[in-house]
Amino acid sequence: MTTDRDIARWRLRSQLLAAPVADAESVVRTLLGVQAENPSQSAWAVATRTTAPRQEDLAAALADGRVIRTHVLRPTWHYVHVDDLRWLLDVTAPRVIPVAAQQLRPLAERMILLTDAITSLLDATPDRTRSEVAAALAERGQAVSAFELMLLLAHLEVHGILCGGVPRDGEHTYALLDDRVPAAASRDRDDALGELAARYLASHGPATERDLAYWATLTLTDARRGIAGAGDRLESFEHDGRTYRHAAGESPPPAARAGDPPRAHLLQVLDEMYRGYQDSRWAIDADGLVERTLGAPIGMALVDGQILAGMRRRVGSSAVTFELTPYRALRAGERRAVAEAADRYGAYLGLAAHVESIG
Repeated sequence: MTTDRDIARWRLRSQLLAAPVADAESVVRTLLGVQAENPSQSAWAVATRTTAPRQEDLAAALADGRVIRTHVLRPTWHYVHVDDLRWLLDVTAPRVIPVAAQQLRPLAERMILLTDAITSLLDATPDRTRSEVAAALAERGQAVSAFELMLLLAHLEVHGILCGGVPRDGEHTYALLDDRVPAAASRDRDDALGELAARYLASHGPATERDLAYWATLTLTDARRGIAGAGDRLESFEHDGRTYRHAAGESPPPAARAGDPPRAHLLQVLDEMYRGYQDSRWAIDADGLVERTLGAPIGMALVDGQILAGMRRRVGSSAVTFELTPYRALRAGERRAVAEAADRYGAYLGLAAHVESIG
């Protein structure tokens, strides 16, 4: 019988945490979308899934446009492979667009002027930061508040007019999508839904139809159409009153054996291991250690796929400290695994790593 622990370990493998790949581009292509609201910590979400985490890896993929950071799938930033961006926007944008559109109603009469001003700016001088776009609009007599500009730029990204440009000193910039993303033939919607379902469930599975609907802002009807369209690329099993689907031919990894060293991961709460699900998110807490009503911590320490502590990262000039708030006492092997995970994270940042247990 498949358990929550089996599902969580399975996801470690499907999400590449227990089966890392060569580079950042491969991670993003495999996962289809990686939530990227926090640039520095989401960069680690990508890097930790590679065999040799390096900051330069994702930075290079973003600079040359193999990976794009933009609003897609949900009303937030994601890293998406350039080959997938256009068809993902086509299939998910119709339900994402109204979220920003409602908040932009005060600008409704100015939307055409603002859009023309922004696209003219980026056509002449691409890769502008948000503050530079704001200054240019003010010079044209089209000033907007910082919040309105944030919504407006996201709105234009979801509409496929803008996308992430070449980052500058780690700061997000904007460019015209047509300048960064090659043209592609439009896909039949049913075909696109099938591709989306197959790739999400292969890279995040086992997961449910409600997880898929949440992740890609689909209706349940469209999620089910996608699963049907994926056909024999998927298999399923029943657990705890839910149907879980995964890539065909896959099976749960073997259970951890006594004496096996557990594998630990220090992740932000926006990581796909948490944010990639809604319906079955808490497979990572089979023992019910985390109070659901409190909301999630800023980060988490996973051991063998289970969340054992909240985590907060504190970066200094020479060291990074990981403050853990354990949900139960950690065993000696678990503490060693967390320390190894911290060392790996520290090496990626080029800093010494320390782990502190608090609370």
